[in-house]
Amino acid sequence: MSERPVEGERSFEPRIVAFFCNWCTYTAADLAGTARMTYAPNIRIIRLMCSGRLDPQFVLAAFRHGADGVLIGGCHPGDCHYQEGNYKALRRYLLLKRLLREMGIEEERLRLEWISASEGDRVQKVANEFTETIRRLGPLRLAPRPGVIRLPVAALPEPSPAAREGALP
Repeated sequence: MSERPVEGERSFEPRIVAFFCNWCTYTAADLAGTARMTYAPNIRIIRLMCSGRLDPQFVLAAFRHGADGVLIGGCHPGDCHYQEGNYKALRRYLLLKRLLREMGIEEERLRLEWISASEGDRVQKVANEFTETIRRLGPLRLAPRPGVIRLPVAALPEPSPAAREGALP
């Protein structure tokens, strides 16, 4: 017999936003669906032409608008349709992990995976694992910590022209 939540208490279902590369991870997710593989329905996929075009502000906006976790999927290193886009994605991912830590958000709420177009089974596995990780962490609460000044994401400066072009350090 399965346990039911106590009346008035709702079970937590994570809200996850996934930014997937059009050429690899998104195609793999499509393959998983075509093959009738099931994965957690908590994930909302946003297709990008390249994982390297994911602006860090989109990730922060996802958290600000209620996402409990963000999954980024790109081509395997060396297989990027745009040559070096996944390396840019990796640099931005590492920057975002540091920023989340500074904001008091668990780093596990952000995940980067390399998944090729033929790996539909891997999309299924990663989606289910990530959903369970977020379920274990619980809902994201962006409560202020003592001694930490928080700026709203809207208060962040606009990216420089170099950043818009993808030229990050």
